[in-house]
Amino acid sequence: MIPKVFKEVIDLGDGRTVSIETGKLAKQAHGSVVVQMGKAMLLCTVVSNYKQSDVDFLPLTVDYREKFAAAGKYPGGFFKREARPSDDEVLTMRLIDRVLRPLFPKDYHAETQVMVQLMSHDPEVMPDALAGLGASAAIQLSDIPFETPISEARVARVNGEFVINPSRAQLAESDLDMMIGASADSVMMVEGEMDEISEEEMADAIKFAHESIKLQCAAQVRLAEAFGKKETREYDQAEENEELAAKIKELTYDKCYAIAAKGTSKVERTDAFAVVKEEVKAAFTEEELAEYGDLVGKYFNKSQKEAVRELTLAEGLRLDGRKTTEIRPIWGEVDYLPSTHGSSIFTRGETQALATVTLGTSRDANIIDSPTNEGEEKFYLHYNFPPFCTGEARPLRGTSRREVGHGNLAQRALKGMIPDSCPYTVRVVSEVLESNGSSSMATVCAGTMALMDAGVQITKPVSGIAMGLISDGDRYAVLSDILGDEDHLGDMDFKVTGTADGITACQMDIKVKGLSYEILVNALKQAREGRMHILGKITEVISTPNADVKSHSPKMITRVIPNDYIGALIGPGGKNIQELQKVTGCTIVINEDPVTTEGIVEILGTGQEGIDKVLASIESMLFKPEVGKAYKVKVIKMLDFGAVVEYLDAPGNEVLLHVSELAWERTENVTDVVNMGDEFEVKYFGKDPKTRKEKVSRKALLEKPEGFKPRPPRENNDRGGRDNRGRDNRRDDRKPREEKKTE
Repeated sequence: MIPKVFKEVIDLGDGRTVSIETGKLAKQAHGSVVVQMGKAMLLCTVVSNYKQSDVDFLPLTVDYREKFAAAGKYPGGFFKREARPSDDEVLTMRLIDRVLRPLFPKDYHAETQVMVQLMSHDPEVMPDALAGLGASAAIQLSDIPFETPISEARVARVNGEFVINPSRAQLAESDLDMMIGASADSVMMVEGEMDEISEEEMADAIKFAHESIKLQCAAQVRLAEAFGKKETREYDQAEENEELAAKIKELTYDKCYAIAAKGTSKVERTDAFAVVKEEVKAAFTEEELAEYGDLVGKYFNKSQKEAVRELTLAEGLRLDGRKTTEIRPIWGEVDYLPSTHGSSIFTRGETQALATVTLGTSRDANIIDSPTNEGEEKFYLHYNFPPFCTGEARPLRGTSRREVGHGNLAQRALKGMIPDSCPYTVRVVSEVLESNGSSSMATVCAGTMALMDAGVQITKPVSGIAMGLISDGDRYAVLSDILGDEDHLGDMDFKVTGTADGITACQMDIKVKGLSYEILVNALKQAREGRMHILGKITEVISTPNADVKSHSPKMITRVIPNDYIGALIGPGGKNIQELQKVTGCTIVINEDPVTTEGIVEILGTGQEGIDKVLASIESMLFKPEVGKAYKVKVIKMLDFGAVVEYLDAPGNEVLLHVSELAWERTENVTDVVNMGDEFEVKYFGKDPKTRKEKVSRKALLEKPEGFKPRPPRENNDRGGRDNRGRDNRRDDRKPREEKKTE
């Protein structure tokens, strides 16, 4: 039976289209669509259990995978099978999750799984920009409770013009790369990197992307209507008790307000709030507590949240006593770890990051090998968030999605400041040692200081700040340098990084609907003031990069050699280069450039003496004497008919000094003129046209003796028609050879 297919097409306005269709694939999923742009096709499905889970949160799993077959490739590794997701896949999962999760009902706790798979790849299409559209469209076709359609779009700016969902080639020419997630009414998520753009330019980019997202949301509605939108399923909704909520608020609101107004530390106010919560529980009998279950804790948290928010809106005060624009105390230090190539500590309030820098060769670059992208990163940043940084004890289960996402944000913030002339591969690692508010921004600041401490010549220092928002519809307060509690209790978490000249990266999650662009721009401008304050604190510790790398750090020298010489440098089976590395203690990496027919030799070593030996070896290999010039040589071998000499400026380069070129006088024995180890100058004459051998002369640099008469040249037939073997060389008298008879 031929399936009935339903399809909607979205016009991007420049001749490109995106289609979403359903009815052909994965029909047992609760919702499924295929999103297509060019030759790129993504299968997007959603399934949600009909039974609520015994948890107080939504167990939502978002999975995005790029199949190697989609690009006609084999997976790497021994088993030739897709394994754990790459960092790029994890980042796409996070982009989808952050927009979808807030739109499920707060009391919907059924296990839900969204899966997006790239099934066909188009090199001109970046599929991650289509994943959010496909995930939302699949949900719209299901009976899963969900507030409103959303979509995501990438925006770039090429030659001053904004472009929606650009190709990878267009993105390479763009001065910004931003992913926007939104519904038709509200922007909900922003993430990206920029080349030091202004706050107004960033707001314009968001507006431009939002207009395209509105069209994509409308297309989902049309598709659902044509397909036959299912009625939203019924589920066991959370029990509510307004009378209980009012009683708990009466018991706790004023106490929570008073605790919040004291401006205490995280530990002190946590303990104080815990005391109030225990007092509330004590106001109920054991039977009442058993009956109301978790409602007491739920309504206490609600009362606490309202009190903290009202304190900020009414008095402009925050949990730790700061004003809305105030930044927590900052201190920093560089060169803290004696053995690393660069290190720093950045502490802001109760958040602390320890950053290290490691310098290496191109062999240490981070290799990217995915179905949609191949290449390498010569600058990369890793972020670690151990449980002790928040006073917790929990098992380590590998790198979390959160760690990948925060590390990527910090990497995007800093990478534009690494100049192309930097010869090193640079790895920054941030170890979060304390966390109470934006450890990712602390990572940016610590990373900046560590890079300068390592002697990496970054073009400008970068700082970062996390902004928050509290709004009740009529009033709003933008908070600079938010605490962890303010992130949880507030309406926005907006991280922005940049230099003194503009924004380099951002990440924003908005929890309130209909955030106006006026508030957004105000938040960005307030963020700039905070960034400049933090930048000033950074430059008080270290204002410019150290002039050179540390004494124990590897020094990098590069040399360009013709490709024809690479084989000689490597040697048979790598013998030459391995021996050179062993003798000098240096790491030598050779990269061939087939376009320029040149090889780039990277020499990495901690000792200048070893580096000089490698350079001397390369210079010796490339040595080409010039005709007519004099060179100092050393005798390294004695022969009956001359001496083998080595150029002192190019060890390993040897040439025969013939006995006839030793002196003007006739030389019977070579040892009469030179001996082993003698050093003197010779003149280079190039290759002899007859023998095709290189010719040098010692006597050419000596003054000709007075009255010297050269011996007359010999003629061909001066031996009566006999050659030097005594044979008759007069061809006219020779008898013709008898031809060999063959049968």
